Amino acid sequence: MNKSEFIWMNGELVPWDEAKVHVLSHTLHYGNGAIEGTKAYKTVDGRCAIFKLREHTERLLNSSKMTLLNVPYGLEELNEAQVKLLQVNNLFNGAYIRPLVYLGYGVMGLYHIDAPVEVAISAWEWGAYLGEDGLKRGIRLKISSFTRTPNTSSMGKAKAVANYLNSQMAKFEAIEAGYDEALLRDDQGYIAEASGACFFMVRDGKLITPPSDNALESITQKTVIELAQDMGIEVIRRRVSREETYIADEAFLTGTAAELTPVREIDARVIGKGGVGDMTQELQRAYFDVVTGNNPKYIDSLTYIN
Repeated sequence: MNKSEFIWMNGELVPWDEAKVHVLSHTLHYGNGAIEGTKAYKTVDGRCAIFKLREHTERLLNSSKMTLLNVPYGLEELNEAQVKLLQVNNLFNGAYIRPLVYLGYGVMGLYHIDAPVEVAISAWEWGAYLGEDGLKRGIRLKISSFTRTPNTSSMGKAKAVANYLNSQMAKFEAIEAGYDEALLRDDQGYIAEASGACFFMVRDGKLITPPSDNALESITQKTVIELAQDMGIEVIRRRVSREETYIADEAFLTGTAAELTPVREIDARVIGKGGVGDMTQELQRAYFDVVTGNNPKYIDSLTYIN
C-alpha cells in the first residue's frame, strides 16, 4: 500500500512506521473495535475535499456506542483531525481515510470496560478498490456459501472490526474461485450485501436494492438512491432472491471504496449485455460529479481541505 508521512494517534501525529500498538492490545485478541472508510477527492476547481465527512464520523461514533466503546474525542475533534491529517500528508489529490477506534493494552479477558479506548486515523492514496477496469467494464460476482451474520448473533448496523471476518472469508472464497467479489445472503436466503459494498440491480427500468435489515446503513447507498430519485428513477427497497439477481437487466455495487462499480456477471450468468448498463453508467457519472464538486446541489456534502 502507499505510505503517507503521518498517522494521527490519540491526538498526536506519529510517523507512519512508528504507529504501533502492543501485542496484548485487547482488540487484537477479542475483535471489539469500530472503523470507518471515508474518501477525499480532487474537485473540479482543483481543490481537495472529503465527501460526507460528518456523516462518516457520526457513523464511527454510533458504531462505537453500539459496541460499548467510549470514544474520548468528539465529532468536531475527529473531523478536524481528518482534515489536518490530509493537509500534513499533502494528500491534495485525494485519499482514502481510515479512522479506527480500538481497545488498547492493559486488560485481558472478555470483559473489556476497563481497557483503554484509543483512536487512530490513517490516510493514503488508494485507487479504485475493485480496479479501474472494474469501474469501466464491470466485475464478476460470486454468491458466497457464507451467510451474512444475523442480527441475533452480531450487530450488523455497527461498522465493527469483528464483523469483517465474515466478509473476509467470503471475499477469499470468491477470489479463489476466480471471481472479483462476493455477494452474501442473509439468514433467510435473501441478498444482503457484498463483502464490503451494497448491491443494486435494475429490472424493467426500476432500481432495486435490499433493505439494510442486518447490514450497515450505507452512506454511499443513500447518496445513490437520492441521485436516482433526482433523475426520476423509481427506487424500490425490498428483499431480493438469489435467482432474481441472475436475470437483472443491470447490477452494480456501491460503497466508499467501491464507489459505483458495475457488475457484468453473477455466478457465471451474464448480467444484461455483459457490460455497463445505461442506468448504471448514468448513475456512476452522477456520483463522480457529486464527489468532485461538479453538482451544486450536493456541494454541502464536501469538506474542503485547501
